[in-house]
Amino acid sequence: MATLPVYRWRLAPDGYATRRQLRARGLRPGGQDVAAQLERPRRRRAPLIAYLYRIDLAKPVRPMTPARWAALAKANAARRICPACRRNAGYVIPTSLGMCVPCAYPEQYAA
Repeated sequence: MATLPVYRWRLAPDGYATRRQLRARGLRPGGQDVAAQLERPRRRRAPLIAYLYRIDLAKPVRPMTPARWAALAKANAARRICPACRRNAGYVIPTSLGMCVPCAYPEQYAA
């Protein structure tokens, strides 16, 4: 197995981009393997690593279809429904609580 070229942070050659940089250009990796990696050194911890993809092999982002928009809207709506009281909380239910804030802390919201 060949090893990936490793570049220092901010010193990658032209023609490579991270997933976020590709997305900002309206591109996606498109099934290509990681071409290189960046390493950002940190004190007393392991370095941060970012994977790089070749821009010339990237493909355009797939457009959102009406069905995909509907599925995304339905999934986001489901994240706002409290499983305990079945009401729309108006915000995304925190995964740390698993329910809306009034259901998690009923003593503070008793009226």
